[in-house]
Amino acid sequence: MLYSHLYTKISKTHRDDFSINAQLLGQAGFIDQVMAGAYTFLPLGLRVLNKIESIIRDKINSIGAEVLMPAVVPIELWERTGRLETVDVLGQVTPANAATKLKNDSRYVISPTHEEVVTPLAQKFINSYKDLPCAYYQIQTKFRNEPRAKSGLLRCREFRMKDLYSFHVSEEDLKAYYETTKDVYWSIYEALGIKEDTCIVKASGGDFTKDYSHEFQIRVETGEDTVYRNITTGECYNKEVMPSDSGENNDYETFKACEIGNIFPLNTKFSQAFGLTYKDVNGEDKPVYMGCYGIGSSRIMGAMVEKYHDKYGIIWPESVAPYKINLVGLDLKDEVVKTQAYAVYELLLKRYPNEVLFDDRIEARAGEKFADADLIGCPIRVVVSKRTGEKVEVKNRNAKDTTLLTIEEFLNR
Repeated sequence: MLYSHLYTKISKTHRDDFSINAQLLGQAGFIDQVMAGAYTFLPLGLRVLNKIESIIRDKINSIGAEVLMPAVVPIELWERTGRLETVDVLGQVTPANAATKLKNDSRYVISPTHEEVVTPLAQKFINSYKDLPCAYYQIQTKFRNEPRAKSGLLRCREFRMKDLYSFHVSEEDLKAYYETTKDVYWSIYEALGIKEDTCIVKASGGDFTKDYSHEFQIRVETGEDTVYRNITTGECYNKEVMPSDSGENNDYETFKACEIGNIFPLNTKFSQAFGLTYKDVNGEDKPVYMGCYGIGSSRIMGAMVEKYHDKYGIIWPESVAPYKINLVGLDLKDEVVKTQAYAVYELLLKRYPNEVLFDDRIEARAGEKFADADLIGCPIRVVVSKRTGEKVEVKNRNAKDTTLLTIEEFLNR
């Protein structure tokens, strides 16, 4: 990709709510704020988001079938479960607030979560115990009427999310699948390159279960959540589920973190609301047990920037970097250098298809290009200039030293 074809520009100043991810992603041309809590993903940002979601999709496909449910659904579905008044981030479309008058004064909900849609969907295909277990997931843009939209991609009104819903014959079967989901989540975080900085945290079970639910939290100094870790056992808790004896000893360390995933037993709350049952081996109707499992893909993107950056800009894990290589061409007014730079670009593209960003700007100075490369944060910077001649200067984003190599030496590495 030629930098000149991104049709965005680096911004030296960026007004936001002072969150690191919003500042760096805005300055580097990854996102553009439309309003508080809503962003356009620009070419660089969309590539990162797509890579994150591709990794999530690849892993979740092993335990669920992908669907795509509507974002706007009839309000009657939410009235059925009694959550219309209890979910305080719920967005509603009514004749009073719609941009255009709704036909027949219909009312709709802009779904922040999809239990009310997926349960009647599953009901159409579940008849007997032979149809279970089953699971559906989607990766979709969600809306939540967030009263305190802030912190860039960490607290948005509109965001990207993977939500998975599973259906089971019993609580025991649900728990077994729940444990499998934990393993799949760990494989996702490993593939993203953030597993070592992520922990699983016991959280309140809420209205659905007497047991714990679980959050996956990445250690971030600027995180909004506080995690309590038992030094002896290694178990982690959020504030609401601290053991009763936690105040009697000093066995707990605390650290700030950002939630990047959660898994939650729903048991029979939604199946009972919609009358979702199955016939067991004796032909008797039994309630279906459910679980839900979420990962905020756009939130992960923001959390990565909060975690992996320095004073110069973003340091992307290689797995999700917008491009693996940032080729910087200097002295491009010189036709010899320009020819050499484009030749190197073509060679790199053959080895790394669609993974090379070439800064082909003619007028930009060397210092500006280097600063922009550091801000964007691709793993490897390769420079072609008068000084490098027929060689290239190579530098890892998180390293200080540069190395002069022939293009063959670089490719062989």
